[in-house]
Amino acid sequence: MVLPTSTKHYFWPKLGALANLSSKESQLPPLRSHEVLVKVYAVSLQYRDIMVGLNIYPGSFPNEVVPCSDMAGEVIAVGDEAGSQWKKGDRVCANFAADHIAGDITPEIQKTAHGGAIHGVLTQYKAFSPHSLVAIPDHLSFEEASTLPCAALTAYNALMGPVPLKGGDTIVVLGTGGVSIHGLQIALASGAKVIVTSSSDEKLQIATNLGAHHVVNYKTTPNWHEEILKLTGGRGADHILEVGGPDSLEKSLKAVRMAGWVHAIGVIGGGTPTEIMMPTIQKACFIRGIQIGSIAQFKDMNRLLSLHPEVTRPVIDKVFPFEEALGAYEYLESQAHVGKVVIKVA
Repeated sequence: MVLPTSTKHYFWPKLGALANLSSKESQLPPLRSHEVLVKVYAVSLQYRDIMVGLNIYPGSFPNEVVPCSDMAGEVIAVGDEAGSQWKKGDRVCANFAADHIAGDITPEIQKTAHGGAIHGVLTQYKAFSPHSLVAIPDHLSFEEASTLPCAALTAYNALMGPVPLKGGDTIVVLGTGGVSIHGLQIALASGAKVIVTSSSDEKLQIATNLGAHHVVNYKTTPNWHEEILKLTGGRGADHILEVGGPDSLEKSLKAVRMAGWVHAIGVIGGGTPTEIMMPTIQKACFIRGIQIGSIAQFKDMNRLLSLHPEVTRPVIDKVFPFEEALGAYEYLESQAHVGKVVIKVA
């Protein structure tokens, strides 16, 4: 096989507006001896990708940064000193942070986050360090697997963190986006009771069809935390996947049980900062910030997905062709989706 010498990729010539997203053909540098070259087949979008494009995501980025962190692809070449872990034809995902092998996040690991601190994966071909790759479960397509590195692993890290969920625990999932739907599925596969909130009855019906035990429309039930308490007999939820931010955090702290866990994942709801000191003390609860997960956790998660292939099968709302990447961004920004938005690269 003749290796490619160039790759078409997207980049941000200027941050501040999604319309700035551009594409071009660039030369591929020669594959270094310790690298693995991957043909990218699919990329899934995160809300973080929108924040980067709008220049509201914290951090510094390379010039003309290539966007996106989540990909699935096929190994097409292995450097002479890249070890024996990978061979041509292997199906792989890259971890969100290339050097997060195991353990806690560190400032050094943060500097290896794809689509932010380093160039991302919205490209036809990309070289990776072997340690940053994870094998795709056999039952998943490239499009499905592209949803795993950020959304699925974030949910897994939250639910299987310092105090993992147990069968019979109650999990509250805010919304029906990528992390939330993966959280619903992982919780169900682990034997938990799941409550899903949304402002859309249509989306809540999809969550019910996926197995949610209870659903709450926070638009028609603005004090949704009271409904959570009612559904749990006054005890509250063991774990809450908090993706809304300041707008919903106050009610999440009211809905969590004593010594329960609120996992701070996103800020898609906006809002003004919430007083958290007294509510946290009164509940003796834990607020835990989540920054995706490690390669070790990724492998653990994949074993769970393989054991429960249908319950945990990724939910993809819409797939866009590579040439319509901007349309994928705009669709994600509209928040009309349930589950994931994917770009088919090849």
